[in-house]
Amino acid sequence: MLHIGNLLSDKGVALSLKARNRDEVLRELITLIPALADRPAEREKLFHALKEREELCSTGIGDGVALPHARNAMVGLVDEPVIVFGRKVEGMHYASIDGAAVKLFFLLIAPNVTTHLRILARLSRLLRNPHVRNSLLTAESVSRVLSIIKVNEVDLDSLPSH
Repeated sequence: MLHIGNLLSDKGVALSLKARNRDEVLRELITLIPALADRPAEREKLFHALKEREELCSTGIGDGVALPHARNAMVGLVDEPVIVFGRKVEGMHYASIDGAAVKLFFLLIAPNVTTHLRILARLSRLLRNPHVRNSLLTAESVSRVLSIIKVNEVDLDSLPSH
């Protein structure tokens, strides 16, 4: 079972994004990916893949959440799936399906399509819970963010899947 809490590290969490627009958010989130820290060409490749996906259709899924990801798995970019989380408490326009400002951003990259789709589905299911979203918005530390995700994933695992 893939667990979001195991794919997110403390270095991959930003509690106050500085970005003012979509492209800046994508670039800021990419800087949180430890595996790409010393790989500027790969960061740029990922940025263009994310931007291309956003132009196809926004990854703003509603309720103040966006799940930026490339249209396809980023084969060769990472060996293991990675998720990074960024928060912008005041929110920003992101062309979400419900028109609401986005405050919570989860960028994901995966080494293959199956893993990519499983992570997207699991993240979507976890973030459907308004309590999880509100808790992430008010978390005062990175460790609290990680704890919220891990605790609520345990609850998620106990529910019947649809």
